[in-house]
Amino acid sequence: MNVKPLLALWCVAALGLAQAQQSPTLRKIREAGVITIAYRESSVPFSYLDDAQRPVGYSMAICDRIVDAVKARLQLPDLERRYVAVTSATRVPLVANGTVDLECGVTTNNVERQRQVAFTVTTYVAASRLVSKKTAPIVRLEDMRGKVVTSTVGTTSLRHLQELYASRGLTMTILAARDDPDAFRLVETDRAAGYAMDDVLLAATVARSRQPGDYLISEDALSVEPYGIMLSKEDRAFKRLADDAIVALFKSGDIHKLYRRWFESPIPPNGINLSLPMSAAMRRVVEHPTDSPDPATYR
Repeated sequence: MNVKPLLALWCVAALGLAQAQQSPTLRKIREAGVITIAYRESSVPFSYLDDAQRPVGYSMAICDRIVDAVKARLQLPDLERRYVAVTSATRVPLVANGTVDLECGVTTNNVERQRQVAFTVTTYVAASRLVSKKTAPIVRLEDMRGKVVTSTVGTTSLRHLQELYASRGLTMTILAARDDPDAFRLVETDRAAGYAMDDVLLAATVARSRQPGDYLISEDALSVEPYGIMLSKEDRAFKRLADDAIVALFKSGDIHKLYRRWFESPIPPNGINLSLPMSAAMRRVVEHPTDSPDPATYR
């Protein structure tokens, strides 16, 4: 009997067990046979529900690579995925308290959030801007003066509006909306002149609206927004595994196929095409991966 293959398999299994013991998240996943993934219901094209009510999108596809890495590490080919819907307000607490293992949405990596959670290397670089109607355009930040503007509870865009009000004396009325569709509806129904959110999400929202030609996105940006996959702050080993999976995606070149799939091709459920080429900032991230929360890193 050739014991070498059996010994090799035993060593792999032992290594996976040892690494799981070093990582609280991997240990929990191994014991339950389940990995819990948070998703957003309407953050096109990153994380949203398709016609069959399945979570899909760019961030979800990246998380699939991380799950594959977890399966390989733990030798669990039948690892179950459990999906949990989150909002802008609930996503950070549910990662921080361990309810979910990976948050696969549109969450900006910043210093404030890093006090509660960790982030993988950056997976997308956005900029926060405003959408408004062409009949009452907000092109520059100064155009907000004296107007009603909105953003979503728990977002960096809402915080940036509040900071502009305080630091630059931009007198405006700021409405906090429950979620992204509610915020855009305020602009659609003329209850707000502008809606502040990350430009890629605004482009997707406008493309799916009843009258896309009625809207424009501001030239001025409120901020740079580096997205990452959120995970536990207390588990460096799990972050390292997730980072390695994303860096492997970058190095293989598969990130470009994935990007074209979600940003430069028709996407479900309605076949809209955002036609957004990869930005120079994102190309730099692919060449030199970073998990920096500092916006200056991406300029």
